[in-house]
Amino acid sequence: MSDQHTDEAQTLDNGQDLMVEVDGVMIPNYDATILTFEEGDIVTGTVVRVDKDEVLVDIGYKSEGVVPANELSIRKSVDPAEEVSVGDIVDALVLTKEDADGRLILSRKRARFERAWQRIEKAAEEGTPVSGSVIEVVKGGLILDLGVRGFLPASLVDIRRVADLDEFLGQTLECRVIELNRFRNNVVLSRRAVLEEERRGAREQILDRMNVGDLVTGTISNIVDFGAFVDLDGIDGLIHISELSWSHVNHPSEVLTIGQKVEVRVLDIDRDRQRISLGLKQTQKDPWQQVFENRQVNEIVHGRVTKLVSFGAFVEIEEGVEGLIHISELAQHHVEDPSEIVRPGQEVNVKIIEIDPERRRLSLSLKRLEPEYRIHEDAMGEGEEGEEGEEGEGAEGTDEEAYGEGTVAEAEAAETDLEEAVAEVPAVAEGPAEGADEAADEAAAETAEEAVDEAADEAVAEAAVETTDEPAEEAAPAEEAEE
Repeated sequence: MSDQHTDEAQTLDNGQDLMVEVDGVMIPNYDATILTFEEGDIVTGTVVRVDKDEVLVDIGYKSEGVVPANELSIRKSVDPAEEVSVGDIVDALVLTKEDADGRLILSRKRARFERAWQRIEKAAEEGTPVSGSVIEVVKGGLILDLGVRGFLPASLVDIRRVADLDEFLGQTLECRVIELNRFRNNVVLSRRAVLEEERRGAREQILDRMNVGDLVTGTISNIVDFGAFVDLDGIDGLIHISELSWSHVNHPSEVLTIGQKVEVRVLDIDRDRQRISLGLKQTQKDPWQQVFENRQVNEIVHGRVTKLVSFGAFVEIEEGVEGLIHISELAQHHVEDPSEIVRPGQEVNVKIIEIDPERRRLSLSLKRLEPEYRIHEDAMGEGEEGEEGEEGEGAEGTDEEAYGEGTVAEAEAAETDLEEAVAEVPAVAEGPAEGADEAADEAAAETAEEAVDEAADEAVAEAAVETTDEPAEEAAPAEEAEE
């Protein structure tokens, strides 16, 4: 029995004996122990020496194989001592069985490449992740060492876009293969897919226990033009820009910052798409409700101009509540641009002309204010064109602004009285002029003209200041002319 086991132990897998008889003496069969392979085969060996430009590997051949430094790894500028150590077991692809110097040339990186492709192709078919270390940061993403160079786009590094990719350098990442092209040696990866899959279970648990109307606490994870995303410990919810504040918000960054802790109210849950809509303003007191309850149409309120648009001006009458002065309600005269009348930041009195609770809108007016509530040139600040009497904010030289609202008809009535007074003056002046010589006629005429001028001046002055429904006082040109 023992002889049989000895014979089996002395026989190789290929049928060759380890010992052969030569001249009646049993000696080792060295040829039988030499590994047989061809160029392109992948062999396994042990690192026996590491030099600065190459590594020697014992693969059981008659001579040790040489792995040049540039064949150790897909990395650039490789230091052999950083890649392998003496005693390491490595795979290598046979490049040349015997070069000009009789050496066996091997490639570790090409062996890894072949093995890696087999592993990557299998992972892509089965949908399982692959792991690799980050060896480079390039424009648009990261390069991972998978045995082949795998590209991980920046947008797929994390669930949220990463600002600084350098922090991943040297890390080992688990990714899913999303694109594979052996002909071009192209491998595209997604770490985000792996992370999302890991969080899917957590999201489902969160959605199961969450209801519309709940108050939840989270952290602002990202800010975009249309709103802000909130991390709710495993799932992101969106606060749309319209749900950030009761007042107008130009950009979410005016209200929130990344990393800020916030309490928000759940507005809607889409369980199929795993999306949550959140509201921040719903956790605050609604200033509009106070307006609807306490303000009335035709009430005069004080406010501040917040924004000018082509069709009018927005005025904040209370914190978080803005109303619109339509361009047609800015002044009695035609206005081409709201900036002719008001400017952002200016404080004004306005009249409420419409309250719409359903649409949460206020319509305001400047032109419907009584004169004592109007804005004047000094409200626009020193140095405005209105101070010079030219066209400008609050200084339009029209009847409407000169007399105030509802006084145009009164001014016209005063002008009519003036014309009648002027017409009566010559008739009275003719009496003393009759039968006189030419000098007397001329003197009487001059006296009449002076009387007319005086009467005209008085009538104009009275018409300019008259703002009541009483008619302007008539001048007595006849008596003045006689004097």
